[in-house]
Amino acid sequence: MKYIYEASDLGKGYSVKRIVVMGRGGSGKTSFVGLMTKYLIETANTPLLLVDVDPDQNLGEIVGIDLGEKGKETISELLTSTFLKEGGTTVGVPPSERMESKIWEKGLYEGESFDLIAVGTKFIEGCYCLPDAALKKALESLTKTYRYVLIDSPGGLEHLNRRITTEVDDIFDIIDPSKKSFAHVERAYRIAKEIDISFQNFYVVGGYRFPEALNPEVEKRISLKFLGSIAYDKDVEEYSLSGKSLLELPSTSPAYRSLKEIMKKVGF
Repeated sequence: MKYIYEASDLGKGYSVKRIVVMGRGGSGKTSFVGLMTKYLIETANTPLLLVDVDPDQNLGEIVGIDLGEKGKETISELLTSTFLKEGGTTVGVPPSERMESKIWEKGLYEGESFDLIAVGTKFIEGCYCLPDAALKKALESLTKTYRYVLIDSPGGLEHLNRRITTEVDDIFDIIDPSKKSFAHVERAYRIAKEIDISFQNFYVVGGYRFPEALNPEVEKRISLKFLGSIAYDKDVEEYSLSGKSLLELPSTSPAYRSLKEIMKKVGF
């Protein structure tokens, strides 16, 4: 399926739905984003924008895209070339405003059903302040041409304070079978409320390594909406190890079938 941008689309925009997927490192959140991408494409809920905020940059691989091979750069790479290698200055016009056109031109991979951008590793020693500001500014205009924006967050909770986006429709917190993961969910919900991130729904999902037998235990331990878990699927592990896109998983995949059931529960 190929989506063709019409001139009228850029003027009117879509009623975009913003989705953040978060969780502890290794919980399976990036795989969840990949499976959700597959589902939205197959149900004709496109165009999609995939945003990789994780420094590990695994999302591109999960959906079969190597930004470097496609001639695209991460936001951090664009900042480095603009303000360090080219001798640009961060004085005057905010860097985030000057970066917007470069992100469109050099950072945004445009595909048939989805587009992809990545923050990348740190711009300089210290925080992600400039890359985050550049991404936030770009998203304000980029999202107008998409139906769904899927944001793959880094592990942990620090990214919430970075406030890359302050208005979200759905948050999916992917958990693993550990006490720390259960505690992470409650803290994430509390922090999102404390720093005024606006969201409509906060869902909890067990990652594909989460034993289905533990589902009843989740409902006992947390007060948030638990949607179930992604079924274990050896193909997901094999695809991830070999670098094969999860978009190529067969429709009979247990992981994908369980993802579809979860999506239907929340009205996708």
